[in-house]
Amino acid sequence: MSPTEPRPLLDALRAGTPLPAFPADAVESARALARDVRAATPAAVEPLPEALAAAVLEAAVLEGLPALPEALSASSVKPLAKAAKKALYRLRSRGVAVAEAPRPSAPEAPRAAAPAPDALPAMASTITNAGERALVMGRVLRGGGVEMVQALVSDVEGVMELRVGEKSRGNFRRLLKEGLAQGGTVEVPQHEAALLLAEAAGTNLRARTPFPPDLDLALRHFGVQPQTEPTALPPPEPEDVRRVLEGDLLHATPEMASWLPPEPEVKRLLQKLDEVMHSPLALSDVQRQEQLQAAVRTVARDFFATPEARQRYALRLWRMADFFERTTRPHEAEVARGEARRLFHGAEEPFSRFVERLFEKVLALVAAAGARAEAQGAATTQPPGTNPKEAPAAAPAPSLERRSPGGLILP
Repeated sequence: MSPTEPRPLLDALRAGTPLPAFPADAVESARALARDVRAATPAAVEPLPEALAAAVLEAAVLEGLPALPEALSASSVKPLAKAAKKALYRLRSRGVAVAEAPRPSAPEAPRAAAPAPDALPAMASTITNAGERALVMGRVLRGGGVEMVQALVSDVEGVMELRVGEKSRGNFRRLLKEGLAQGGTVEVPQHEAALLLAEAAGTNLRARTPFPPDLDLALRHFGVQPQTEPTALPPPEPEDVRRVLEGDLLHATPEMASWLPPEPEVKRLLQKLDEVMHSPLALSDVQRQEQLQAAVRTVARDFFATPEARQRYALRLWRMADFFERTTRPHEAEVARGEARRLFHGAEEPFSRFVERLFEKVLALVAAAGARAEAQGAATTQPPGTNPKEAPAAAPAPSLERRSPGGLILP
């Protein structure tokens, strides 16, 4: 990387590395600002050479501090204002609250000029157990039609499927209305959906998942680029300790009732449960139940001991908090955000009730399966003269497949 790019230049400033390419007094000023970016002011940053000013903005992004880039986004130094707006976009993508820039009053447009069309709404589905969700977006074309983009995105692989087609504006709104009526989806502003698509495209790059056809086109048309850095969450708040004790209630929501651990962890837990059930020790029912619960806690803590697992589920909860908020469930949103912040930053005690319940559900499924097996065994031992054909047949498993308005399978 070039030593004049923001990140390596910031590292050089903080490390005290000589930078003969810049004036000595500017380097010293930039060093002081980079080391204490909270105290940096626009008046101190604007006189710096462009590269040094960008390095100070990089420090603000890395520390999650929006004040400086917010102020500089309105700077009269155009390259600096552009860099500040880019910094704000990165902060917003990482979950940092950023104030909306005030819109300058524009002069009255000529009467002959047509007004710019309003951005169309977009739609996002809930998040599945595997971290997948669907996005539907639309962009007004010059002829009055709508370029509709449907995407299936994953927080593991990125954009997995993408379709681009043209609809009339009326058909687009009708399809969006039908999709929302199905449930499991919410309407979101177009710019937020575009940021989610950019975040997923960045996951493609990090996971080395090939871009599906037309993804570059869709990103360009909606004015975003792949998010190069993983999304970060703000640090925990004091009240999150209380919220984390209620995390199990999230599994009672229809959207998260089917969430289970990944298959390898389910198999590991089943093996431990089997060891307890077939233990050579003479255990009472209470002792056996205690050992089963201990197995659940052990596997849950082992899985979430890795930063990758914690951060992946933290981001899922962060997105679900937004979903709950948009579906008028503020308490669930509050609990999900508290769980998300603590998981992302590795807070260990008290341990997450959301995580424990995620694995406890496997134990509950095993117990339910055992009860069904016993019931079926009892049903086969029928009194003489009973016709086995009269026994009720097992209901077929319901199909979980849903489709978006344009035919894209929704997770």
